[in-house]
Amino acid sequence: MDELDSEIVRLLQADARQSNRELARKLGVAPSTCLERVRALTRRGVIRGYHAAIDPAALNRGVQAMVSVQVRPLSRTVIDTFQDSVSRLPEVVSVFVLAGGDDFLLHVAVQDLDHLHAFLLDRLSKRREITGFRTSVIFQQVQNPILSRLPDPAP
Repeated sequence: MDELDSEIVRLLQADARQSNRELARKLGVAPSTCLERVRALTRRGVIRGYHAAIDPAALNRGVQAMVSVQVRPLSRTVIDTFQDSVSRLPEVVSVFVLAGGDDFLLHVAVQDLDHLHAFLLDRLSKRREITGFRTSVIFQQVQNPILSRLPDPAP
């Protein structure tokens, strides 16, 4: 990725709905150049899709938390089954499979603290493979589109 590719990624992360013509104008390049660069970034897998940013509070999901989970036995079957089943729960925003002391990190969004408590008791504590979990409530979230500013990996 060169500087132009990085700037394309940065601008699309800020507003993926802008037209190719508008993107090209901001970059100071011809629309055809911009379109070809965006297509190349997509072909290379740098751009994987375009998504709407949703405000969880507007969907009555004003409380978010990160839940660290430990499961046993550590086997591919247990990990795959747990990952698949929790990713389908409506409260779960993201599932991260980890190395280290915790096996999973779940990002959850719920209506309020009572619903978070119910999720932990009714959805997680009853699962036999879970040996422990810790919950951290999120007060604020600030996103940094750092991926558009990473240097190219060394060849």
